[in-house]
Amino acid sequence: MMSFQEELNAKVAQIEQVIGKFLPPEEGYQKVVLEAMNYSVLAGGKRLRPMLMKETYELFGGMGKEIEPFMAAIEMIHTYSLVHDDLPAMDDDEYRRGRKTTHVVYGEAFGILAGDALLNFAFETMLKAVPIHTDEPEHLRVEQLLGLAKAMEVMARKAGIYGMIGGQTADIEAEKMSEISKEQLLFIHENKTAALIQAAMMTGAILAGAGVGEVERIEKCAYNIGVAFQIQDDILDITGTMEDLGKPIGSDEKNGKQTYVTLNGLENSKLQVEKLSREAVEILESFAGDSGFLKKLIVSLIDRNK
Repeated sequence: MMSFQEELNAKVAQIEQVIGKFLPPEEGYQKVVLEAMNYSVLAGGKRLRPMLMKETYELFGGMGKEIEPFMAAIEMIHTYSLVHDDLPAMDDDEYRRGRKTTHVVYGEAFGILAGDALLNFAFETMLKAVPIHTDEPEHLRVEQLLGLAKAMEVMARKAGIYGMIGGQTADIEAEKMSEISKEQLLFIHENKTAALIQAAMMTGAILAGAGVGEVERIEKCAYNIGVAFQIQDDILDITGTMEDLGKPIGSDEKNGKQTYVTLNGLENSKLQVEKLSREAVEILESFAGDSGFLKKLIVSLIDRNK
């Protein structure tokens, strides 16, 4: 029987294969931006969002291939956000996942273009799920296409002004303030980080045919996971190392950012991560499907050091 780490590594390897299938070939007059896109996506990482998407899809009985374009797309969207986060106008970071950031390697202009291209290409990629269902009987085809449309709507909303971009905007605005409230900080965490976790898990549930109430409970579960993940990120920015994180530590302090840790203290922050994670596990246990690996994955987020 495989250990959790062995199972995790195997799933990451499978996700890498899925992502690789949908990356664009590096050719033509636009070759440089294609290289920058692929460099960014292939830099590695936890592949947490496509993993959560696939596991949630299977939790609700999903067995098809339509999930794969969405798995690749969520990682493209996540990667574009990191590419833009690292730009001089934002966090101005030189390292990401242990490698030079995209704008450092390709220049600032191509860092911007690579991020733009990844976001746009994510939606091109999601649309590749549509032909999968063209040979279905008409009543099933309509149902499946409506599911694909709903999943794309969730992905667009959670990545946009009412999700990740909205959270990033509030985060930048907060840098101008001498102090921010806990409510403002939670808004930032909910939208900047948790929104894409929600997009991943809700999409997995929707494509598997989950009901409206089930998708709403998954949205709450994903909120807890995302906020816990971001608080842990804030903790690691203080307690982590460059070797573990693959990027400079103390960047929040360098940029004058107030975090959950600065507002609530290190120990209280650790307790909140545990509380949110425990609640997320309880929601997963309320579903009939096998959530064993998902629960282990959430628990692992508490103890991670990178």
